[in-house]
Amino acid sequence: MSTRKPIRSDLGWSTAERIVVLGKDLPREILGRFNLGDMAFLELTGRSPSARESKLFNAMVVTLVEHGITPSALAARLTYLGAPEAMQAAVAAGLCGLGSVFVGSTEGCARMLFEEIPDPKAKVDLKKIARRIVAERKRIPGIGHPLHKPVDPRTPRLFAIARECRFYGPYCRLIERVAEEKGLPLNATGAIAALACEMGFDWKICRGLGVMARAVGLVGHILEESRRPIAGEIWRRGEEEASRHLRRKRK
Repeated sequence: MSTRKPIRSDLGWSTAERIVVLGKDLPREILGRFNLGDMAFLELTGRSPSARESKLFNAMVVTLVEHGITPSALAARLTYLGAPEAMQAAVAAGLCGLGSVFVGSTEGCARMLFEEIPDPKAKVDLKKIARRIVAERKRIPGIGHPLHKPVDPRTPRLFAIARECRFYGPYCRLIERVAEEKGLPLNATGAIAALACEMGFDWKICRGLGVMARAVGLVGHILEESRRPIAGEIWRRGEEEASRHLRRKRK
């Protein structure tokens, strides 16, 4: 008797005539009806978003698409400089940098919030929890920003949309209290982490929200790099600066 487990996926299947995604016929029920954010929501939840969910979720992922010449954009552009025939490699290089400091901090923040409030309907002392978080953690994901001070302009807008869509709740209030206690701005990844918790997403996929969003932005950076290159100049300036430092050190 075979002990092998069946190979299956509940996400989608195809035949010669049909393509079905989570029970929906792709050409007839999805194409022309779902935008990219709605399709991502379907993949992650197994159902179509409501109008309120669509508005907030799309705002969350759009927030993370672009933020200028970031480390991930630099990694993508520099990789493209060396391998212009492989756009996918350049995008992958940029995505590899989405960790605990940049974009991927959404995951750490969502996990922290969920562990502090496993039941969003429970009555908890948010002020007490926030003080304990600040006391116990040297570094808090989702708090602080090297550029946006004293306010990350994305955060109040995201929370305004959340209020419009009736998703502003205990996770949002807690992370705002933590930022207040810490005396640092609540950045976009922290706001998105709180909103992901409010919407019931598993914290384990929260980094994926940033990955899918930033992939779009990195394709844009590579297109711009192909038309108006800057990676070579960045490389040369870095080499010149390093050489000057070595020359000064030898004198």
